[in-house]
Amino acid sequence: MDLDSVLRAQAGVVTAAQARACDLAPRTVGRRVAEGSWRRLHPGVFLVGGHRHTVEVRVRAAWLWAGGAVSGPAAAWWHGMLPTAPEIVDLSVLRDRSPRAGLRIRRRRIPEEDLATVSGIRLTGRARTALETAAALPDGGVFLDRALQRYVGFAAVSEAYSRMLGAHGSAEAGRLLAAAADRAASRAERKVVTILRAAGLTGWELHLPFGPFELDVAFPEARVALEIDSWAWHTDVERFRTDRRKGNAVVTAGWTLLRFTWHDLDRAPERVVREIRTALDRAA
Repeated sequence: MDLDSVLRAQAGVVTAAQARACDLAPRTVGRRVAEGSWRRLHPGVFLVGGHRHTVEVRVRAAWLWAGGAVSGPAAAWWHGMLPTAPEIVDLSVLRDRSPRAGLRIRRRRIPEEDLATVSGIRLTGRARTALETAAALPDGGVFLDRALQRYVGFAAVSEAYSRMLGAHGSAEAGRLLAAAADRAASRAERKVVTILRAAGLTGWELHLPFGPFELDVAFPEARVALEIDSWAWHTDVERFRTDRRKGNAVVTAGWTLLRFTWHDLDRAPERVVREIRTALDRAA
């Protein structure tokens, strides 16, 4: 084993075991730490001088110390599914590890089907990562939506969920997954009706015919139309094009068109009502 090769592969991080394999005696490692040319990040894990302490270093060093698998938002960042790494690195391990600042250790076994190796570290695969991260984030539904659009298929996520039943975060993950599986028009429709009735808004109709199209919700007198955008993974190319043609036709006819997503209905109903009222007041 060549130390320079190890450092290039691991962003400047090396373990005591790797240093020994590169013919560095423990006393040599100890001397370099004492001199400050090597920085101890965790017991037996060091950052060699001349290398920056980056996010990659933080995650990689945590895994090299604890073993097991990086999971949750840190795994999502490593997979490229999150633009920003979390402050806390989650690690799933089989053996006891004492708590350390910046790390969250969970002793649990993750099925081999839910693990992957990416850039030299072991972590949860994309499907399991999508579920655990969605359950951990404040706006997990938005994250799961993006993950289903760009990174992993619904079937794979569903299978991963069946293997994590009873695990930490599985209840919230199940709720988000069930919601993702049921973004049908009927569900969105029920949500809109509930919001409109609770706000005391009247004069609206569901599925109003509009030329060759059908408006999701319409206030015919005020000429205000509401369109509910489905989650992107439910939207094929033809549906996307049809929705855009319908939107253009509505605006060309002099109507006000408001578009809302499922997230708007589920997480910000007050804002939805406020925007509808504003549009109706302007029409009046």
